[in-house]
Amino acid sequence: MTTAQQTLADLDETELVDGFLAGDEACLEVVHRRWGPLVYTLAKRSLGDAREAEDVTQLVFLAAWRGRAGFVPGRGTLPAWLVGIARRKIADALSARTRRTELVAAAGARLLLTVPDQGARPEAALDRVLLARELERLPAPQRRVLNLAFYDDLTQTQIAELTGWPLGTVKSHARRGLHRLASRLADDEDEYAA
Repeated sequence: MTTAQQTLADLDETELVDGFLAGDEACLEVVHRRWGPLVYTLAKRSLGDAREAEDVTQLVFLAAWRGRAGFVPGRGTLPAWLVGIARRKIADALSARTRRTELVAAAGARLLLTVPDQGARPEAALDRVLLARELERLPAPQRRVLNLAFYDDLTQTQIAELTGWPLGTVKSHARRGLHRLASRLADDEDEYAA
């Protein structure tokens, strides 16, 4: 640690808060070093996923930095304010996880992935051809994520580990790909109904 970093690390909470509120990035670094583990631990316990907890921790400190003008020291401490932001970001992550799960379930039902007697239906072959065609039209990253999820039965965390992409990126590709597939399949359904 350099002398300047040591001096910043030795700041008491009031001086640190003053520097943080003034926009001193070095103070942000100390705030992150000091209370990042607390935020990460809360996120990991709530979410049960280390990578998602890392994403939430980054979002918390980004939100704190951008919204630092909203922090009023007279109302509470900086760590308490960070915990409040963390709770909101954790709730957002849990809600997004629920939406993704519902979207995947709906897409699975829509794409007839759960129908046990698909082979008995003559239109099942057409459905598979349409699905394959629509998957091919997706951008490569979205197609890869959906193929790994549907055909290899991998979780988003496993896909992130396999591809080396951040978990948030995998989630975004899955969400965008599913939305695009649902939209295109609905368009095809309307076209064939007409």
